[in-house]
Amino acid sequence: MTAIMTGIFAVLLAISTPVGYALIIAAGAAILWQGGTPTVLAVVKLFQPTQSFPLLAIPFFILSGSLMMSGTLGQKLVQFAARLVGRFHGGMGQVTVVGSTIFGGVSGSAVAEASALGSMLIPWQKREGYPPAFAAAVTASSSTIAGLIPPSIPLILYSTVANASIAKLFSAAVLPGLMLAFGMMLVCYFSGRLRNFPRLTVDKQLTSFGKSVLLALPALAMPFFIVLLLRAGIATPTEVSVIAVFYALVVSLAIYRDLTWQRIYQALVSTVTTTGVVMLVIAASSLVGHVLITERVPTIVAQWAQHTLVNAVLIILMMNIIMLVIGMFLDLPAAILLLGPTFVAIGQSIGMDPIQLGVMICINLSIGLFTPPIGTTLFIGAVIARVPIGDVVRELWPFYGVAIAVLALISYVPALTFY
Repeated sequence: MTAIMTGIFAVLLAISTPVGYALIIAAGAAILWQGGTPTVLAVVKLFQPTQSFPLLAIPFFILSGSLMMSGTLGQKLVQFAARLVGRFHGGMGQVTVVGSTIFGGVSGSAVAEASALGSMLIPWQKREGYPPAFAAAVTASSSTIAGLIPPSIPLILYSTVANASIAKLFSAAVLPGLMLAFGMMLVCYFSGRLRNFPRLTVDKQLTSFGKSVLLALPALAMPFFIVLLLRAGIATPTEVSVIAVFYALVVSLAIYRDLTWQRIYQALVSTVTTTGVVMLVIAASSLVGHVLITERVPTIVAQWAQHTLVNAVLIILMMNIIMLVIGMFLDLPAAILLLGPTFVAIGQSIGMDPIQLGVMICINLSIGLFTPPIGTTLFIGAVIARVPIGDVVRELWPFYGVAIAVLALISYVPALTFY
């Protein structure tokens, strides 16, 4: 049954069928072929995960991010980042990385971040004299930091698969996210120095910088606000997501005074569209998971890895290699939901902390977002910069190096994912 499902899924992907529909068709065909599962039960399995209370956090976090990113706040964040690092070598690239890190604490979505931040900063970098392919590469790679900085949508999805604490995942992912940001800023610095990229001239007056910090503070405080509420047990993840929407409305209305009915409408439309895509993949993955569990695939794979590879170091390496390959072809949410159950079982067999495993999975699969042939943020950056994909990939090699280095550290040094 699993072999039939895998074959049909591969064929449907090859003919460009959307991932959600491909998963449903492949799993449904496998269930019908096997004949052991009643159709009614299959339909229940399809819709059951979408009724999960913790998953309500996803649309509310998306809505809060849409409300905050679409207004004046985005401009203030860019101005703050420019004053902070713009005067250094590769300053505009570093502005993009800092902006991505801060935006990650607002949106929780790498794709949304690449679109919003890229549309502002890629044209700006081009006007300043930066190569368009480099501007696209920085945006494509740094936007994936959103998968780690709270409120991370991928970490929420992993928590539902692994039954892990969202609060602990959010806390554990902050340091790895900052490590990625620091490494990518170093790449921008040395690239700017070696290639003589232009440097921004910014006002160095302390009062001016202080003003930019105050204007950006509502966004800077967002991830810390979320983690504090969760870690202190003040609110559940779903309640925190609702509070985040209220926070975004108050900030836009009372501080920046740019909230309009048109912005609210656009944010709602964007939220519904994005949530629909995510929920379709979640429902489809539940059906696939039923097929895999029925045939005990996660248990069999975990036992095989434990008895064949023996060494935990090799098992972790195997998981990383599989994820790097899968991430090149599947989008991040689908990959987490498909690989999560099997890898959680493997992690348990070698005594790996599920929180560390979750952060490792998110970093690994985030690399696929800026890796061809189906890298989502890679395509977004290339389209905005109006350059061929191949040119962007050539500029991405140092960023791949940073991401792989951070992935290796997180995989083998548990202390880096403290919570």
